[in-house]
Amino acid sequence: MSFVGPREWHTYAPGSFVGRLRAPEREALFRLGTTRELTAGRHLLVEGRTDGHVEVIRRGYVKVTTLVGGVSRLLAIRLAGDIVGEFAAITGQGRSATVTTCGPVVSTVVGRVAFLRFIDAHPRAASQVTATVGERLRWANARRSEFSAFPVHVRLARVLSDIATSCGERADDGVHIAVELNQAELAALVGAAEDTVQRALRMLRDLGVIGTGYRHITVRNLAALRGLADR
Repeated sequence: MSFVGPREWHTYAPGSFVGRLRAPEREALFRLGTTRELTAGRHLLVEGRTDGHVEVIRRGYVKVTTLVGGVSRLLAIRLAGDIVGEFAAITGQGRSATVTTCGPVVSTVVGRVAFLRFIDAHPRAASQVTATVGERLRWANARRSEFSAFPVHVRLARVLSDIATSCGERADDGVHIAVELNQAELAALVGAAEDTVQRALRMLRDLGVIGTGYRHITVRNLAALRGLADR
């Protein structure tokens, strides 16, 4: 781990918590914390622990997972500009999920007391925290409602379209999803068995919409993928 100064590295994801703050609010928040660079596979937060700090992702991607029956299940991917750990900081309850870096990540750690003082002193920032929590609940509810409403290949197309839009890197052969994803993680996101997801991936490959490798997905035709997702 190395500690770095409060400079900007990355354009924050559209609609992210930090991206919606005004410059003075961002600067005030970052001054409260310690910013450091982390390698892949580092736990920022661990499910069940009672620490209360928040992490502000400033570069890179992290995975949010939870244990179900002793098996890790992927809940979401967070991007540059996202905040994680805010629920535990506000409620004082234990961590509801584990957050792990997917690759090189720059994050600012803000202690619970400092974060609560910050949102108390900046009502607009506090409203953005509320909006962030609400949007995440809405996204999770939408995924759950899709489980019974759409076949797996459509649910998978929706998830991959979302991820490609937020975590995609354009290349000659399409859009590379920058986060490694295995079939178990995709199965958790779409609420299906792994073998069913495998068949859905094969269908999308046969349609020429995606290409796959080991833990790697390239969206060959994003418009067609979105067309499937809109069904």
